[in-house]
Amino acid sequence: MIIDEFLKLEKAPKNINYKGNLELLKMPKISIVGSRKMSVYTKNCVLLLAKKLSNMGMCIVSGGAIGVDICAAQAAMPNTIAIFANGLDRIYPKSNETTIKNIYEKALALSENENNHSPTKYDFLARNRLVVALSDILIIAQADYKSGSLNSAVWASKLNKELFVLAQRVGESNGTNELIKNNKAKIIYDIDDFCEYIKDKYNLYFNEEKNQDELLEFCKNGANIDEVLNKFGDVLYDYELENKVVIDGVLVRSL
Repeated sequence: MIIDEFLKLEKAPKNINYKGNLELLKMPKISIVGSRKMSVYTKNCVLLLAKKLSNMGMCIVSGGAIGVDICAAQAAMPNTIAIFANGLDRIYPKSNETTIKNIYEKALALSENENNHSPTKYDFLARNRLVVALSDILIIAQADYKSGSLNSAVWASKLNKELFVLAQRVGESNGTNELIKNNKAKIIYDIDDFCEYIKDKYNLYFNEEKNQDELLEFCKNGANIDEVLNKFGDVLYDYELENKVVIDGVLVRSL
């Protein structure tokens, strides 16, 4: 299979293998990548951001790796495209097996490598160019100085893609802070403001369906977990598995 966005690359893939829903390629897309060892703050931001963008009709592209990538993929389901460095007959990394199988069935998985291919360090770097090329905007949620995500920032510059990073504290996510310092990335200070920017850019609308759900409405501004369990019972944990809410200690918040 040939994908038009990849033809602009210097070393365009000769063929793309896939599993899942090819209709997702027709949607407007944003790539979200970042550290495998993300902070709790970053995780919560990525879950909220990816879910909101998905509800608006955006498709989220990531690399399917541990950390930010798989977190973004989960939150955006089924509007997610994961691009893998390995052949699609293999599940890698194994720790993401449940989510990856879900992507195969309900979303879309892509790879330029054939079956039985085990990924090397080069394959992950090559995969980064595809993640960046497939969308108009790249968001690097968190990255240290030597993070592979900074390679994605290089590709964003080469391909003239908009680059955004999450606001982070001094001393944390030094790689993204360096991008800000050098005026190579814009900062997402407020997720709702960013979503408004995306809505206007792509002429999208917010999906208000979630506001019709009593549990989600109850938790939209944060609620104590004991209060939620007393009111709604263990269905709360089903919502967590479906990435409708995030449980952070004793606080429950709708996504």
